[in-house]
Amino acid sequence: MPKLPEPRAQRYIMIAGKRIKITPVFEAYWYFAAERQKIFFRRLRRLNGPHLTEDPILASYRFTNSYRASDRVSQYLISEVIYGPAASSDSDNLFFRILLFKLFNKIETWEAIEKAFGTINLDSFDFELAGALLSKRQNSGMRNYSAAYIMPSCASMFDEQAKHMGHLKLLQWMLAQNYPARLKDCRNMEDAFALLRSVPSIGAFLAYQFVTDLNYSPLTNFSEMEFVMAGPGALDGISKCFDGLDDVTPADVIKHMAEHQEQYLNEIVGTFDDLWGRPLQLIDCQNVFCEISKYSRVAYPAIGGLSGRTRIKQKYRLTGSISTPFYPPDWGLNQRISEDIESS
Repeated sequence: MPKLPEPRAQRYIMIAGKRIKITPVFEAYWYFAAERQKIFFRRLRRLNGPHLTEDPILASYRFTNSYRASDRVSQYLISEVIYGPAASSDSDNLFFRILLFKLFNKIETWEAIEKAFGTINLDSFDFELAGALLSKRQNSGMRNYSAAYIMPSCASMFDEQAKHMGHLKLLQWMLAQNYPARLKDCRNMEDAFALLRSVPSIGAFLAYQFVTDLNYSPLTNFSEMEFVMAGPGALDGISKCFDGLDDVTPADVIKHMAEHQEQYLNEIVGTFDDLWGRPLQLIDCQNVFCEISKYSRVAYPAIGGLSGRTRIKQKYRLTGSISTPFYPPDWGLNQRISEDIESS
């Protein structure tokens, strides 16, 4: 087992004016955030093999990064779909490219479409031909959708049989309903979340994920500290970190963690390698709750959660170092990263 932080002598903290009891998973939350970030930097600096981590759980199972935007799929979305050489600044086209990618959330699916039809742009995209390609891939045993989360089917809403064809029609519907322009008119992230929540078949979890992805682009410029929506995994993680939350909402908990991260990291972990000066944002703290939900199944099997799951399915496979990350330019990190990598 990993050497986890010692349980705090003070077993209560104040959240939203309420005195809340914490469990040992609360300390593990901060330990996980710090250790997973260390793994990210070790891979980036080509320190592979046994040097990645001494933690047998992190070495054995697959977990996302502490910062959502550092994950492989998010990096591809940002660097290739949004800001890549084939992208354009046209609002409709940018919205189309982002949602086409995110509805499937799988790099291989995007690249299969691109290989078959060339540069993916709204003006030249044939939805029917793309649907036929995805049907062919599915029939040959290839997966069109990521396993990261389940995309609910909306095929019946558009008189379609195939799930993927339903999602292509849904994207066409969003464009016809002028969602790109309506998105740009949103005053804040919560308004944008509500707009995406109004899309048929898109629930609260997906709406928050999609608004976060769209916000990586020039379409919107919201702070990632202004709104959060906990997904099922995060709710499970929260339930494991605290013993009874009474009237405290999941959003209150996540905001508390983000706002007090420096205090808890200093007290529990000691040091934290942040993202070149960028602290954990609400979306990142939400994601860490989801990951600690999984991690604690092995580290703290006696502490049950909401899901009832007891095993971690996805095993970790060492894939070597990672490329220099690229983040939304308005974060102001890319030049700093380039200088840091060159000097290391």
